[in-house]
Amino acid sequence: MRVAHFVQRYPPALGGSEAYFARLSRCLAAGGAAVTVLTTTALDLEAFWRLSARTLPSGSSCEDGVQVCRYGLIRWPGRRYFLKPLSLVPHRLWQCLTLPCNPIAPRMWIDAGRGNQPFDVVHATAFPYAFPIACGLRLARRLGVPFCVTPFLHLGDPDDPHDRTRAQYTTPALLSLLYAADRVFVQTEPEYAALRGRGLPEAKLVRQGLGVDPAECTGGDRWTVRQNWGIAPDEIVIGHLANLSVEKGSVDLLQAATQAWAKGAVFKLILAGPEMPNFRRFAKHFQQRDSVRCLGVLTDKQKRDFFAGIDGFALPSRSDSFGLVLLEAWANGVPNVAYRAGGVAGVIRHEEDGLLVRCGDVATLRAALERLVQDEGLRRRLGQQGRQRTEREYRWDDKLALVRDVYEQLVSEKKKPGPLGTGLEQYADGLTSPR
Repeated sequence: MRVAHFVQRYPPALGGSEAYFARLSRCLAAGGAAVTVLTTTALDLEAFWRLSARTLPSGSSCEDGVQVCRYGLIRWPGRRYFLKPLSLVPHRLWQCLTLPCNPIAPRMWIDAGRGNQPFDVVHATAFPYAFPIACGLRLARRLGVPFCVTPFLHLGDPDDPHDRTRAQYTTPALLSLLYAADRVFVQTEPEYAALRGRGLPEAKLVRQGLGVDPAECTGGDRWTVRQNWGIAPDEIVIGHLANLSVEKGSVDLLQAATQAWAKGAVFKLILAGPEMPNFRRFAKHFQQRDSVRCLGVLTDKQKRDFFAGIDGFALPSRSDSFGLVLLEAWANGVPNVAYRAGGVAGVIRHEEDGLLVRCGDVATLRAALERLVQDEGLRRRLGQQGRQRTEREYRWDDKLALVRDVYEQLVSEKKKPGPLGTGLEQYADGLTSPR
C-alpha cells in the first residue's frame, strides 16, 4: 500500500498532530507500506508567518523508513493582515488556501496538482491549517484515490455558545474539507457529536482516540530529578507540560496557584514546554517565582523524569482536541486536573480518574488544586484509575491498526464501480448544503 500523509509540520517540530502522524507513518512503514509525508519546512509554529522563526531545509529525505518531503514557506511582514481580507472571499477552496494562520507552501500545491505519484490513499491533518489538507484533497482527487482527514478539532468551552476556539475550528471553509473526505477520524465523543451535529454522516466518521506507550513516558528517576529541582522528598509538586500559553491554560494555572498559596496551600509548580509570547508577557510580571520552575523543552529522558517527579498534573487548556499528556500522566499513576473543554472533556471522567473544572473558572481550578495537594488518598485513587484506563483503552497498537484497516477497506472499495467521495469543488460556492 502506498500512502501520502499531508501535515503542517513534522518532527523534529514539536506538536501533538505532528508527533501522532510521525508515529502513524513509522508504524505503517514498518508494516510494509510505502509512506510519503508531505510537510513544510517550519520547525517553530511561528515559522508559518514570522521570518525570524526557525525552519528546516527544504527537500526530500528518508527518516525512519518514511520518505519526508519538506516544502519551503512563503512569508513576509504583515502576512496575516494581508491574508485576512482575502480569506473573506466567499469561495470555500480559496478560503482554505488563504486562512491567515496557514502555512503557505506554493510548491506543495503545484506538486499535488500533478498527481504523478502512484498513491493508494491520501490522509491529511490538522485544523485550522487548511492549506496542506487542501493540497491532500487536490492530490487524492487527481489520482482518484480515497481521501481521509484527522482534523483534531478544538471545541473550546462547551458552556459558551459563542466560544471563539470552536468558531475558528468549525468555519464553513474548514468543514468543507471534511464533507469532501471519504473518512474522518475523530478522537473523542465530543468531537464526534460536534461533527454529527454539523451534518457529517455517521458512516464517514471513525471513532479512534489516541494511545500511550508506557515505555516512552514512565521509568523516570523521581528522587534524582526532585533533587535537581531543589524539592524535598515530602513536598507536593503539580506539573504542567504544554506549549506554555494562554490557550493551554498556563496563565490560568499560575493565577490559580497564586490564589492557593495565598490561602495557605503548600506545593511547587513545575512547568515544561516551549514558551509562547503571551505566556512570556505574563510571566515577566509574575511575583511567585520561588514556587515555580520552568524547565523548557524536555528530552525523552527528561519527560520520563518529569512525570516521575510530580504528584499531580494540570492541563487547564482551552485548545486541546484530546490531551495526550493526560494519558502519559495516567501511565505514571499521576492524577489529572483539567478544564472541561475540547476533547479533554471526553477523556477525563470527573471524580473517577481526574477532576474537571468549568473552562476559565480560576477559583474552582484553585480549589481542585488544593484538593489534590491536601488529599493523598484522592491522588492515589484517581491516578490508579487512570493507569488502568490506559491499559484497557489507550493502546497504540489498537489505535494505529484501526487506521490501517480503514485504509485497506477504502482501497478495496475503490476497486468497485462508483465514486467514493465528493470533491471539495461541489461546496466551493457555499450554496450546496452538505446536509
